[in-house]
Amino acid sequence: MGGDRAPEVVVKGANIARDRYPNVRFLLIGDEVRLARLLRRKRRLRSRTTIHHTTEAVSNDARPSAALRTGRKSSMWLAIQAVRDGKAQGVVSAGNTGALMAMAKLMLRTLPGIDRPAIASFIPTLRGESVVLDLGANVECNANNLVQFAVMGAIFARTVQGFDRPTVGLLNVGSEDMKGHEELKVAAGILRGGEFPFQFHGFVEGDDITGGTVDVVVTDGFSGNIALKTAEGTARLVGQFLREAFKSSLSARLGYVFARRALKKLRLRVDPRSYNGAMFVGLNGIAVKSHGGTDAFGFANAIGVAVDMALGGFNDRIKDELARLTPVRALEPQAASL
Repeated sequence: MGGDRAPEVVVKGANIARDRYPNVRFLLIGDEVRLARLLRRKRRLRSRTTIHHTTEAVSNDARPSAALRTGRKSSMWLAIQAVRDGKAQGVVSAGNTGALMAMAKLMLRTLPGIDRPAIASFIPTLRGESVVLDLGANVECNANNLVQFAVMGAIFARTVQGFDRPTVGLLNVGSEDMKGHEELKVAAGILRGGEFPFQFHGFVEGDDITGGTVDVVVTDGFSGNIALKTAEGTARLVGQFLREAFKSSLSARLGYVFARRALKKLRLRVDPRSYNGAMFVGLNGIAVKSHGGTDAFGFANAIGVAVDMALGGFNDRIKDELARLTPVRALEPQAASL
């Protein structure tokens, strides 16, 4: 029941995902009357769907603390609870991000060896796609958090993108070793000196994100969220400029006719809906956040992220990787001086 156009977009998105993933079943949690009405003409989806009724929902402007206190019967709470209790393998929501993270962290808990969960997603690049995390869950991070994000981001890239040995970079204000705050320098020292199942590239800058310099970009949630929103805004800006340019004259409109196919490819490449679905990595369960304003196509892609995580055994792989690595403990004095 979360999102700007719920539950219509959610049901339509599930119907698209049904075709893509024929073995997946759906548990829709929300107003049974509204959901049943939307499912009435979707016979094949209806046969693979169970409805759990509740009329309560977390509002988009609710504070996470208030949602935790008063939202125990909300669709969001009950959906996460279903994952905790093993009744579902993952939860996908377009609702309030802060409330979703707070509820998921409370009920699912973090994986052993992980201090804080992070929000991870894909950003289109010149070379394909890169994983970026954290995208807003943790405004401030210490070196250990960044190292854990690097491990989880690399596993995310291998699980979804199939990379054998991803390259990982730390987002910084420059690529030189002496730049950046102390936490970044210490994290870089740990990543250079440890045996990790990925290749540590070093520091990367903002333009390296879309350049595809590395497969995984690691940063704190403050910088990551700004980078994500800037990229989304730039894509909309370029799209608007193109529309205005092709309407500016008769010759420009004729040019559009000849460029139509190429522009369609461009639109698909930079369409935020194609990359919709941010994973809360580090939790003991699969939770995916869809953009609140997405349409059915975008929500179906968010469902796809959850399905890929479940089929790829994402959390089990994180547990195995962390168990085999030297535990990231409190920083030793010599590490802190790097």
